[in-house]
This record gives sequence, C-alpha cells and structure tokens, in this order.
Amino acid sequence: MSGNIKNVIAAIDYIESHLHEKLDLETIAGALHYSKYHLHRMFTATVGLTIQTYAQRRRLTEAAKLLVFSDKPILEIALTAGYESQQSFTDSFRAMYKKAPNQYREEEEFYPLQLRYILNENPTDLERESGWQQKIAYATEADIPAWMELVHLVIDGFPHLDEGQYLEQLKEYIRNRRALILKDTDTAVGIMAFHEMTGSIDFLGVHPQYRKKGIARAFCEKALHELVRSKEITVTTFREGDKADTGYRQAFKKLGFAEAELLVEFGYPTQRFILQKSKAGFCSQVLQEPLREPCNHVLRKEETEGIKHE
Repeated sequence: MSGNIKNVIAAIDYIESHLHEKLDLETIAGALHYSKYHLHRMFTATVGLTIQTYAQRRRLTEAAKLLVFSDKPILEIALTAGYESQQSFTDSFRAMYKKAPNQYREEEEFYPLQLRYILNENPTDLERESGWQQKIAYATEADIPAWMELVHLVIDGFPHLDEGQYLEQLKEYIRNRRALILKDTDTAVGIMAFHEMTGSIDFLGVHPQYRKKGIARAFCEKALHELVRSKEITVTTFREGDKADTGYRQAFKKLGFAEAELLVEFGYPTQRFILQKSKAGFCSQVLQEPLREPCNHVLRKEETEGIKHE
C-alpha cells in the first residue's frame, strides 16, 4: 500500500506542477514512467476521483481564484485553465459552481471546488480494525488543525465553504460537545458535527484513504443510537444529476438514508436525506464495496441561515 500511495503522491505532485499544461492519463503516466492502467487504478482507489476529474476540478478552483483575486480577462483565465474557448470554460464552470464566471467575479467571494490532496504516507494497517464506534471521541480545540486538514481533503463535498466562518462554528460545536473525531495517530480519518436535539448531521467527513472501512456507518450509528434524541438523523447533499457530486449522494443512499425535500442552502441547490431508527438496518451490510463515504455540505449554525424550501 505504501508504494501505491507514493505513486499517487507523485502523480498529484506532477498534476499540481503542470496545471496550466495539457494533462491526461497517458502524459502523467509517461512522465512518472508508470503503466497508465495501473496508475489509473491506484489513483482512483486512493483518491476516489479519476486523474482527469481531479485535474479538472483543481483547474476550475484555480480559475475561480483568478476570477476573484486578479483582473485577468475571463478568456485568458479560460485558456490558462486548459479550455479552448471562453464558452466551454463557462459551461464547465457553471456546471460546478452553479453560476457563470462573470457573476462569480462580481460577487468577489472565493471558495474552492477542489483543494490539493495531501495524503497520509504511512497510514496504519487497518484491515482488521473494528469497533469504530468505541474509538470515536469528542473533539477538542487541540484537534482543530487535524480536523481542518481533513476538511480540505473532503472539500469536494462542500459547494460553498467560508473557512473563517466555518472555524468559528466548529469551535462552538466543540464547546457544546457536538463535534466527534476519529484519529489514526495524529491524522483525523473521520469527523462529524451534529445537533443532538434536531438529529441534524451538519458535517460528516471521512478521509479518502479510509473510506472502505465503514467509518461513515460507525459515525451514523453512534449519532442515531447514542447521541441524538430524535427518532431520525438528517443530512443534506447534492441533488440528483448535479455534476459537482463526486459520489456523496449515492453513498448516503447506501447508508440507508431516504430522499426528502429539496432545499437551497447558501444559494446552492441541495436535498435533505433522512435515516430513521426504525429503518437503520444497515449495520453489517453496506459499504462493503469500494465507495466514497459521504460528507455533508456545510457546517451550519443551529438554525441554518439562508435556507429555503422549493
């Protein structure tokens, strides 16, 4: 596994150093002197995204940064991001950010679609690990750096992250014992923020290198059967057909969540999912196959601001 991780890290390093050049699997594999088929399998298994998807999302994030923090023309930004025309760039940008580049620029508020992946080079051998619920603990302020490292890794589950606001809300959740963490030595591999009265899971993130270990299931079981007072837990995630979704919607369904009402959160179209105690018979069956484990869209205040029903 360590050899695979090193190869994936080398691929990420190459992508990050050549974001403004032509990038495809064959080019990257050739530069690393590795089989493109093996590289594709290793990268997808470790990161949860294909090389092409990761590179596209990273380029769009850097383009979004230029839209806000530079005066470069949109066409120049489009070409820098690897698009052949401004229109093709606009189409891709709108599909992911839900607004046109010129509107995004006018709002002057940068938030990332995909940040650089920084992987754990020496993860614990967890093949025989079990009893995750007993290892989940309440987070403390000392855990915030590790927590935020994981947030950056699972940023693809957030359509709109204001990191400053997020940190303030996280501290409030920690003070109120509504933040849970699971660690592999110093690395956060699972995190959850929840509300014990409403049953709302306001954030759930699982480290991509650990997503096949049933960690999301363990957090949901702990919340549903030990922590929340309601008869159900709820999360919000991408709507059906959203091209920005990298697998979270399907992962929630695999956990047993049922679709509920459509919402708009912070201007982004989402959908609520519900898991009832009477329906939570997923303890030993789900997430046995390779699958992205879910993370929720936003760490919200107790009464989520900016939400309306459609």
